[in-house]
Amino acid sequence: MTIDLHLHSTASDGTTPPDELMRLAGAAGLGAVALTDHDTTAGWAAATQALPPGLTLIRGAELSCRWHGESESIALHLLAYLFDPADEHLVAALARVRESRLGRAERMVALMRADGIDVNWADILAHADGGTVGRPHLAAALIRAGLVADTQEAFSPRWIGNGSPYRVPKDDLDVFEALRLVQAAGGVTVFAHPRARVRGRVVPKELFAQLAAAGLDGLEADHHDHSPAERAEVRRIAAQLGLFVTGSSDFHGTHKKVRIGEFTTAPEALERIVAGATGATPVTGVVG
Repeated sequence: MTIDLHLHSTASDGTTPPDELMRLAGAAGLGAVALTDHDTTAGWAAATQALPPGLTLIRGAELSCRWHGESESIALHLLAYLFDPADEHLVAALARVRESRLGRAERMVALMRADGIDVNWADILAHADGGTVGRPHLAAALIRAGLVADTQEAFSPRWIGNGSPYRVPKDDLDVFEALRLVQAAGGVTVFAHPRARVRGRVVPKELFAQLAAAGLDGLEADHHDHSPAERAEVRRIAAQLGLFVTGSSDFHGTHKKVRIGEFTTAPEALERIVAGATGATPVTGVVG
């Protein structure tokens, strides 16, 4: 079975609607996929209803988190799988993060407009169409305005990437709070692209043991932002701590140049996710 446990739809910052994403996954020959939109479960229902025969959906989300050290704080992402989407504490926390994302994006647009950059907040909201607004939506606006050639250029320090004068911080969940919330909602957690230095600062190695002690279940090893050496490093850390590893495309549609199913997860890891979850169950498209 080919398994891709990290996909984004238009419910957050992907370019493919949830129903179309499931059909695309089925056509690509995948056996199981996870819908992990940023800080939202809004795409779950449409994805479930559109499942092709035989395709299994692992419902999830990618949580915007932050680790607060003594002298620094670092943003990180936590993949949460098969949690109860009605858990009131997790629902409230995700709503706060989505509201912060929205305010941050609006402030970034205001800063760019103050510098004469022709981007329009109403246009960005219209193209987001109710999805969780993120920097990829701003990147798409820059592309539509003819200011950059692609998302990669938009995410440079000149525009909205690390070091940009237009990049504004957002309020993230404390990573240990996020772990507690997902666990209480019956979910399973995986640290997304944990050594992707191409994205910026990564957490210190000692944090992995602390996260594992707090209940972290797995690490995402195979990812397009990980070099071969970083993938090997993640596997070593996981083996030392008794965590499972996953591989995923982190598919965003046309926002990123990565194919659905480009990196995959071993069936044994999926089995551990399903066995460890009590908040929700996988859903499989009916055959025949």
